[in-house]
Amino acid sequence: MQLLKVYLYSHILGGLYGQALGDAWAMPAYLRPDRTWAYYNGWIDRFLPAPPDHPIHAGLQAGQVTDDTQQAIALAEAIIAEGQITVEGAARAILDWYDQIGGDSSPLVGPSTRKAVAALKAGADPYLTGLEGDTNGSAMRICPIGLIHPGNPNAAIEDAIIGCTPTHFTDVAVSGTCAVAAAIAQAMTPETTLEDIINVAIQGAETGLRHGAPWLGASIARKIDFAVHIALDATISERDRLQDLYDLIGSTLAVADSVPCAFGILAMANGNPIQAAIYAAALSGDADTVGAIAGAIAGAWNGINAIPHEYIEILRQANPQYNFEKTAEGLYEIAQRNQEVEAQASQDLFDDLLNQD
Repeated sequence: MQLLKVYLYSHILGGLYGQALGDAWAMPAYLRPDRTWAYYNGWIDRFLPAPPDHPIHAGLQAGQVTDDTQQAIALAEAIIAEGQITVEGAARAILDWYDQIGGDSSPLVGPSTRKAVAALKAGADPYLTGLEGDTNGSAMRICPIGLIHPGNPNAAIEDAIIGCTPTHFTDVAVSGTCAVAAAIAQAMTPETTLEDIINVAIQGAETGLRHGAPWLGASIARKIDFAVHIALDATISERDRLQDLYDLIGSTLAVADSVPCAFGILAMANGNPIQAAIYAAALSGDADTVGAIAGAIAGAWNGINAIPHEYIEILRQANPQYNFEKTAEGLYEIAQRNQEVEAQASQDLFDDLLNQD
């Protein structure tokens, strides 16, 4: 039991730090890969501050996270406070985060979230405020949902749908969010493979597409498969593969672009969180979101020991408002309880089958 606890906590903490690492590492990237490469004279191979002319992140220091991780931590705190995810809790988490960063004047607020927050502040029903949200905001913050359902992607999908509701409840956004949540839940399974994780993500995308308001958008399931195919094409250079991901998949705010790109980056990095961060930064575009998603999955798969201590220290010092270890402890308690409930349900089902015989 103690060994299981150590494993579970290590991988929850790895998921949180993986998200923060991918987010902060890719934060200084420009909007196009050629400009990023020229400005930094090659790969971004360490935490760097945002360039002073960055259109969104100017002023952020080396190792600082963006809205991706900020919202993920806000969602995690809401889950810990209530012991579960609820629509109302998810809405409060976003409202609290928005007020903390001065959302009215912050460039970090995405278009779907801004619109939903305005409606929520006007007293609208949180079950209705996300019916036009089609960007990647819910997918980028859903990491805690996957972490509290280790080895149970179906349960992560069910909770991801709840988490989407206040801001991103279109079928395409739910699809992308469920893909990420399911992948993280699968990544927490001992002995799972990267291929397993990607396959579960595709299944999660297909399941998620059956929920939410009907909306326009490309198939996230098919684009994940395409992105992974591009990423693993060893006949061309890494830079060319990244350019193909940028040109053919898209590193934009659209959930049907950035989520598949994140899985391409994950595959290209062979699940290594540091390499995924380097690739996400070189990809550019909405690099911090791609890096956050790929990093969260990679960190959940490998555990905290895959992230060098010096990077953890930089993230701690650059983001003193967050206690990643305390948040991981709170999520661990819920994950452990969920596992116990699931185990009891399986035992009850087995007992019922025996009694029928």
